[in-house]
Amino acid sequence: MPTSASRLLLLLPTTTYRTEAFVEAATRLGVELVCASERPSTLEHLAPDSLITLDFTDPQASAEKIARFAARRPIGAVVPVDDLTTVVAAAISQRLGLKANSLPAVAIARDKHAMRRCLGAAGVPVPRFRLVPLSDDPAARAAAIEYPCVLKPLALSASRGVIRANDPREFVAAFRRIAAILETVEAPLPEEARRALLVEEFIPGPEVALEGLLVGGTLHVLALFDKPDPLDGPFFEETIYVTPSRLPESTQARVAAVTRDACSALGLTEGPIHAELRLNERGPFVLEVAARSIGGLCSRTLTFGTGLSLEELILCHALGRPLESLERERRAAGVMMIPIPRAGRLTSVHGADEATAVEGIEEVAITMHPGQDVVPLPEGWQYLGFIFARAETPAAVEHALRRAHGRLHFTIE
Repeated sequence: MPTSASRLLLLLPTTTYRTEAFVEAATRLGVELVCASERPSTLEHLAPDSLITLDFTDPQASAEKIARFAARRPIGAVVPVDDLTTVVAAAISQRLGLKANSLPAVAIARDKHAMRRCLGAAGVPVPRFRLVPLSDDPAARAAAIEYPCVLKPLALSASRGVIRANDPREFVAAFRRIAAILETVEAPLPEEARRALLVEEFIPGPEVALEGLLVGGTLHVLALFDKPDPLDGPFFEETIYVTPSRLPESTQARVAAVTRDACSALGLTEGPIHAELRLNERGPFVLEVAARSIGGLCSRTLTFGTGLSLEELILCHALGRPLESLERERRAAGVMMIPIPRAGRLTSVHGADEATAVEGIEEVAITMHPGQDVVPLPEGWQYLGFIFARAETPAAVEHALRRAHGRLHFTIE
């Protein structure tokens, strides 16, 4: 019989890419899963001990529901898989008395404005910023802004709604566009996130992503990804991630140090973190520290120790199991998130076999299907798919990803 030490609650929004990876990790580790989603499963009545519906917009109510569930089937750990579920996971963990990030720390990390205020007060380098209510007149606000700037929603992810403005005219257009996006977002958002947006200084320079694991307040860097494509706007569509980083060791050390300072300032102490930073002659600037692991299918690029996946690592840590090795495999690895070139309906995909045949390519995963409506940034948040590569050097990985992408052809009408 499974005990609470091997029973784990996994918070899985219906929109996540991560379900399969976490379920497979749990199976390999012999972990009994209880899966919670915001929408009832048609199978829930057949498996009431392993499927449950929670209101992710109400963390306290979710915590009470799980407390009643855990009274008869104890839970040993709670793992969120994306931004939407981090606050709920913290509330449930707090209610059950489990080791996890505190609820205030996760709530601050979930809100871009609260995070900026917290990090700025602690002396962590962040862009200059201001909160702007959506009820304001954007034309009046535009006159007092320093340019270039970046406008962004307070709680959306995957660069959704993030727009650069170079002058007052572009500011007004971006402001109105983000307001329209927030009116149509179906995902549950805090009320303030629908009433205001963040305007911040545009930080020039390359961007990196740091994947880490916090254990008892100590940050272990799992991987540092370079983003070789420039992210200068007007939208900020991420494409290629490659690890290990080609930055000088001294620069990588500074990135890790600033990220540690950011986690400490936010009060994050346990579990995965995904940080985004910009680098220039002034040093690293923190754009985001999220209390969850890397999004999409990108975790497939990471393997640890003797073949452990990132999800297995996260589940082992959550359940208090020994972590034998946090060292990433030695070969370079990377992923391309296949961008959507224009809005419309996807009618066909060609060249997947040719792309997979490129030397160094491990997999081409097309995640959208013919007949599906596709929406590019800044309104959209999904990708056409993912390309994965491994090679002896980061440069070879990047080259393979670009060659493979060049062999793919998408018909969008």
